[in-house]
Amino acid sequence: MVTTLIRLTVAVSLLITTGCATVKAPAAAPSPSPSHARESPTPITETTKTRPNIVFVLTDDLSDDLLPYLPNVLALQKDGASFANYTVTDSLCCPSRASILTGRYPHNTGIVKNNGSDGGFRLFHSRAEEKSTFATDLHAAGYRTAFYGKYMNEYFPRITFGGGTPYVPPGWDEWAAGGDAYDGFNYELNENGKVRTYGSRPQDYLTDVLSAKAQRFITASAAAGRPFMLEVATYTPHLPYVPAPRDAHGFPGLTSPKNSAYDTVPEDAPPWLAGHPPLPTWLKKHIDDSFRKRVQSIQSVDLMVSELRATLTRAGVADDTVVVFSSDNGYHMGEHRLNPGKMTAFESDIKVPLIAAGPGITAGLVVEEPVENIDLRPTFAQLAGAPVAAQIDGRSVTGLLDGTTPAEADGWRTAALIEHSDPATDPKDPDYNQDSENVPPSYDALRTRAFTYVEYVDGSREYYDHRSDPDQMLNLASGLDPERVTELREALHALNTCAGATACGAAGRSIR
Repeated sequence: MVTTLIRLTVAVSLLITTGCATVKAPAAAPSPSPSHARESPTPITETTKTRPNIVFVLTDDLSDDLLPYLPNVLALQKDGASFANYTVTDSLCCPSRASILTGRYPHNTGIVKNNGSDGGFRLFHSRAEEKSTFATDLHAAGYRTAFYGKYMNEYFPRITFGGGTPYVPPGWDEWAAGGDAYDGFNYELNENGKVRTYGSRPQDYLTDVLSAKAQRFITASAAAGRPFMLEVATYTPHLPYVPAPRDAHGFPGLTSPKNSAYDTVPEDAPPWLAGHPPLPTWLKKHIDDSFRKRVQSIQSVDLMVSELRATLTRAGVADDTVVVFSSDNGYHMGEHRLNPGKMTAFESDIKVPLIAAGPGITAGLVVEEPVENIDLRPTFAQLAGAPVAAQIDGRSVTGLLDGTTPAEADGWRTAALIEHSDPATDPKDPDYNQDSENVPPSYDALRTRAFTYVEYVDGSREYYDHRSDPDQMLNLASGLDPERVTELREALHALNTCAGATACGAAGRSIR
């Protein structure tokens, strides 16, 4: 049995204009290295044999309302901990994935869109953000590392830099990543620097291919006796919601869940949303059909979770492995009269599942403290006994997993930061939305256990009380006391300009 999370001895490092959600100047990143050669693995030592393996399953656009249709994920939750107030830094694929990899907010990574001059893989690479990620942390700590699936927008299997073989980012011993593979068939994967093409046979279904690769990696790593870190990043359930052929006719008659926000605009809604007309009948039917397809598509993910855990057991390392399940962002489907999509500060888009089970994690625990995707990198580092990089903005959640109350014990944050810069209006973007009225303007937001506060670039504001108004139907911003508004604006400014765990931690504790 590995040392429990709470006994690990590694120490953890703890709007340009106030009140306006603008595109912020990113903090500087390390200068790119001329060489992108993969590093030699750290030799096995007694220390590397005593730390938990990590299996991280990251889904794409998986919202909280899909959890009831994932029995094996719910079993994982029962065996471990779930995070009731886990949010993403930006409800958009690439900015969120950049935050997960680096442990930094979008205003520090500089990745605020999926592509172009202010987002996407090419910018991430040019800013040398890949040189310091959880992969490089764990690789340097002696872990065998593998990545399978969707990496970042604008990454494609044949990409090279300065010629040579297709590019593999630093920190990964095993690599199989795709590009535009959302259809689940007829795609390419860069497999350790060699491009392989997959077709349209049932056995080519992408989630199943990723699952098989991950199972082989687990088996080989366990046999080698080296601790390992595995990320499997599925394309499902992203649009076009393609299920495995075996699941294509499942859940007949299933329709989307409809809370009080469905086809209803909040009272005193911000200008970008206020004028939305009722959803037409054809769109309601489309939403129901799409939700059913999303449920069908995630059955392959649920099966993969079961197969990965079974493989861990067969390999004799299940008791020594932390399994983590999450999503890069959420997804709305008709709530607040919006077409299917994301990028808003509503709960449907920013609040996603985070589940972790393994040694030292209390079964059935529900963590209430605000946790963000910037906390994953320092968590993985602490589990691995690796130094926590100085430039990250998050902190390890391992101290939350023994049932204590960090707010009393060690000053955990009370507020999370949500950022959004510019709508996805490029037709080349897989999250392109032709109906721009369904995409909010730039904003920054604070989310606590009690409320969400949003400031838009046009000066409009939102404030929702989670306890009295969980579906966010009553915007209370206009009735806030002026002193309270000042407190909120100052706290938001502190967070959306912070850099580093110390500053960001203090800013995150500055408001309740």
